[in-house]
Amino acid sequence: MSLPQIVVAVLLFTFMGFGISFILNMILKTTWVPLVLYAGLLTYYFVTMGVLKSGDYLMLAMGLIGILAGSWTIRYLRVNGYRMF
Repeated sequence: MSLPQIVVAVLLFTFMGFGISFILNMILKTTWVPLVLYAGLLTYYFVTMGVLKSGDYLMLAMGLIGILAGSWTIRYLRVNGYRMF
């Protein structure tokens, strides 16, 4: 992959992880379910695909950071009195 593709993919995985995590947390009202689902997805992915390239690890790590940020954001909003659905 070229550098522009990696940059776009990293940003996409980060924002997509944040958005999906935020929405799942609002609907299911459980803070860490997206993280558990992501861990299961990664386990399945590593078992079936095997060896990954360095760019793949970077994208997956940024997706994890996005999911953690979404979970922390929902938790912060709930603690401060905001109700989600």
